[in-house]
Amino acid sequence: MLNGLNVEGSTPLHRMAVRTKLAILLVLGVALYFVSSLFVLVPAFVLAAGIYFTTGLTVRDGLSRLKPVLFTIVILLIATAYLASIREATEAFFRLMALVLFAGAVTATTATGDFIDEITRMLLPLDRLGLVRAADVGLAFGLVLRFVPDIFNHYQAIREAHRARGLKVRPLTILAPLIILTLKDADTIAMAIDARGFRRPRSDRNK
Repeated sequence: MLNGLNVEGSTPLHRMAVRTKLAILLVLGVALYFVSSLFVLVPAFVLAAGIYFTTGLTVRDGLSRLKPVLFTIVILLIATAYLASIREATEAFFRLMALVLFAGAVTATTATGDFIDEITRMLLPLDRLGLVRAADVGLAFGLVLRFVPDIFNHYQAIREAHRARGLKVRPLTILAPLIILTLKDADTIAMAIDARGFRRPRSDRNK
């Protein structure tokens, strides 16, 4: 976890090209969005779970990665059950969990650098048109992936520190130090990026 979200392995998903994995994930996301039958969503969830836990992740690590997302999903499901129906909330649960597990399998089997390179290549046509900076978008995406485990580790450290001092763990008391630590990490990484000249003016890149 400390080195990122990817796990070393030699599964078929590890060997698959990054672009292919992203394309499959996109197709699955669109397809499941239009499906509301539990006869399809439940098998999709089971399949996604099977793929996710055969990427080399231990059960403990795999479940730990899901905790932050599960909190958001639970809130969404409660709102859906209240505003719509329990059946729609159940459908949303299996749909979202299938997508989360599929996405988790992709990130677990793909190195962050490969993600950055592939996204940069995909955005090069827009870069040439002056619409985006492909390298910056790729770098930003990679930093988001890299920050996820660090933020979760900070959260666990702060929570354990509260418990060690006999303090009650509350979201509001954890949120402030978590934001401060995250901003410090972001500032350190930003200085490292500037020091290495990764972000250059567009005119310099075209020379």
